[in-house]
Amino acid sequence: MDITALALADSRFPGGGHAHSGGLEEAAARHLVSTEDDLPGFLLGRLRTAGELAAVFAAAAAHAARRGATAEFWTRLDAELDARTPSAAQREASRAQGSGTWRAVNAALSALSALSAAFTARPHHPIVLGAAIGLGGGQPVDAALTAAYLSVSGPASAAVRLLGLDPFAVNGAVLALSDELRAVAERAAAVAGLDPAELPAPGAPGLDLLAEAHKRKHAKEVRLFAS
Repeated sequence: MDITALALADSRFPGGGHAHSGGLEEAAARHLVSTEDDLPGFLLGRLRTAGELAAVFAAAAAHAARRGATAEFWTRLDAELDARTPSAAQREASRAQGSGTWRAVNAALSALSALSAAFTARPHHPIVLGAAIGLGGGQPVDAALTAAYLSVSGPASAAVRLLGLDPFAVNGAVLALSDELRAVAERAAAVAGLDPAELPAPGAPGLDLLAEAHKRKHAKEVRLFAS
C-alpha cells in the first residue's frame, strides 16, 4: 500500500478525524450500540453505505490527481459528492474533516498546493484524501481502501472513548471486516475513471438521521464529538 495512504490512515495524522464519531455518539446515546456485540453490525452498515460512498469518491479523486484533472473537473466532483450527501450535518462533517486534512497534507506534500485553486474553500474529506494519495503516487484502490478503513476505524475508536469498550475486541471487530474493506475498495477503484455524474450513490438514511439528531443536540449541550 502507498506510504501516503498509510500516513493518512494513521489515527495520529493531524487531520481532525478524532473529533468525529461517524454517528457512533448518537447511536450510543440512543442505545443502538452499547456493547462489543453491538458494534460489528454498526460498523458493517456504515462501511457498506457511507464508507462505500467515501471510497468511490476517494478513488475518483486519486484517478483525477494522477492524470492532472482540470479545475472544472474538481468542482464537478465536489458538487456530485454534495448531491449524494443529503444530510446537511454529514456535509458539514465531511467538509470540516476535508479542511483539516487539506491543511495537514498541504504542509507535508507540496505537490498538493497545485490544486489549491481547483478546490473549494472547504473540500469534502474523501476528495482531499484521494487527491493526496494520487499525487503521492498511490493508486485509486489505495485511496478507496484508506477511505473505507477510516469510515470504520473512526467510529470504532469513538466506541472505546464513549462506552469504555474493550479495545482488543473493538480492534478485532475492525480487522474482521478485512474482506469487506477490500471488496469495497475494489468496487470503488473499478469505477474511478467514470464521469463524476455517473459515480455510484450508496445511501445511508439511518446515518443521515443520526447525524441530524446529533447536530441538534450538539447545539444545546456539550457532546464529545462534533459529529
